[in-house]
Amino acid sequence: MRRLSIPLDSHSFPFTLKACAQLGGFFLARCLHCQVLKFGFLSDLYVMNSLIHGYMVSDFSNDAYKVFDESSQRDVVSYNVLIDGFVKAGDVVKARELFDLMPVRDSVSWNTIIAGCAKGGFCEKAIELFDFNDKNLLTWNAMLGGLAMHGYGELLLVYFSRMIEAGVKPDGISILGVLVGCSHRGLVDDARKLFDEMESVYGVLREPKHYGCMADLLGRAGLIKEAMEMIKDMPRGGDMSVWSGLLGGCRIHGDVEIAEKAAMHLMELKPDDGGVYSILANVYANAERWEDVMNIRRSLSSNRVVTKIAGFSLIQLNGVVHEFIAGDSLHSESDKINLVLNGIREHQSELS
Repeated sequence: MRRLSIPLDSHSFPFTLKACAQLGGFFLARCLHCQVLKFGFLSDLYVMNSLIHGYMVSDFSNDAYKVFDESSQRDVVSYNVLIDGFVKAGDVVKARELFDLMPVRDSVSWNTIIAGCAKGGFCEKAIELFDFNDKNLLTWNAMLGGLAMHGYGELLLVYFSRMIEAGVKPDGISILGVLVGCSHRGLVDDARKLFDEMESVYGVLREPKHYGCMADLLGRAGLIKEAMEMIKDMPRGGDMSVWSGLLGGCRIHGDVEIAEKAAMHLMELKPDDGGVYSILANVYANAERWEDVMNIRRSLSSNRVVTKIAGFSLIQLNGVVHEFIAGDSLHSESDKINLVLNGIREHQSELS
């Protein structure tokens, strides 16, 4: 357009800035910022909000806040974009400061700050905000997800009951949040009851992620055979999350026979996943089956299909080091991680 000397208008920049945000093109966003100033479009709210979003997505929150702070025209979207960016960056304190300054708030504002406080560990503050707000399904899901992440299993069940009493119909994310919370608090009976009532009482279809969470819960509780029976009853058979949850339970409780079956299915579903071999070798080692450990290692060394070296990251939390391997879904907290990602996708959909 610029080469052809086609005049720009207020619609030209938002589309381009959105593309920059998707690509993470910070320097291009800066160039466009200069063009916005040059052509006098910064006073246009749509353009300004797109610019703020572009900077936030590129992890340049200071630049985003500077654009916001220097503008005399702001609307609820301006605040929401910033709050959402700070929440995703983990700066819940800054997000709350902006939220308190908002002259007008909408459902996106409330959902974002409640989700941020709950998932950031500020559950008391999330509860305080939650009780002041008119709640929709997204608000309830944000609250349920935050409580599940931080181990408030019993309180989570209370809020789920309140949700039903308020006449709000749960969806798959609501149910998943409760199942995750029950899994990490060992509330097997409550999870089993909810799982059994999903379709008949709440009209929510069971998805592989729900089966995966139940497999993880039953596995952690040592109910390996019950988990196997559940998997057999699945309409389309187990997927990676289900067999991974079961394998994790077998590792905890030393069930070598079922671990071998789970590992076999995982190897069929994802032949290049070296993490499965590693976990199975760990199960054998705990059972002092050293010959099987050596056989697994030989198989891993000779198999050219298996990815043996993967990118990974380490995070230390409360003295425990957690390893995350690229492409691996076998981490014991994978359900919580997926719950957070689901929440982020919800907020992105609401803001777009």
